[in-house]
Amino acid sequence: MPSGETQRPQRPRMTGTQRRQQLIEIGRALFAERGYDGTSIEEIALRAQVSKPVVYEHFGGKEGLYAVVVDREMSMLLDMITSSLTRNRSQERLEQVALALLTYIEERTDGFRILVRDQPAATADGRYSSLLNEAVNQVAHILGNDFGRRGFDTSLATLYAQALVGMVSTAATWWLDVREPSKEVVAAHLVNLCWNGLSHLEADPRLTSQRRADAGDAVEC
Repeated sequence: MPSGETQRPQRPRMTGTQRRQQLIEIGRALFAERGYDGTSIEEIALRAQVSKPVVYEHFGGKEGLYAVVVDREMSMLLDMITSSLTRNRSQERLEQVALALLTYIEERTDGFRILVRDQPAATADGRYSSLLNEAVNQVAHILGNDFGRRGFDTSLATLYAQALVGMVSTAATWWLDVREPSKEVVAAHLVNLCWNGLSHLEADPRLTSQRRADAGDAVEC
């Protein structure tokens, strides 16, 4: 090496697992920003500073990468929703479902944008709609138990579940861009409408967890 010339430091090589994760994160960001059709393998490879064959080696192409990204986001969101339905009383479980979806949107905005975007023809069945159907099934089970205890027609539980999940999903998509009021306030108002109905709305609804925290603060004082 000629005198005075400094050697350019080499970038540390990634393992196959690290490279795959890097490509997933880059693909996730691009799919959220530009959609499936607006994203190219060339751009993914450029951002990762690799050649296109490297992307093909890991995922077989853009569709394969997209499928991995969507599957990961679906699994994460479904886990959050499912865990919120496995504990607490009925009203609180509905609160936690709404809060889980809003929390996912807050923490993984790119992932949610991907789930609600138009998808390639090969996955036209709709990943997000499939997730909502799963949520409907679980909420219908909760409502069915409540309806049975009250002597209501349990066959109508699915209809009510469709209405509740649809309302929460639509409101959450709106909140994706406005981000106010806070997710806790949005969740409380959604369940206020779901649980109390328009004729029995509370003026200042709060989540059950917040009521408990306030009661605890009052006792300590």
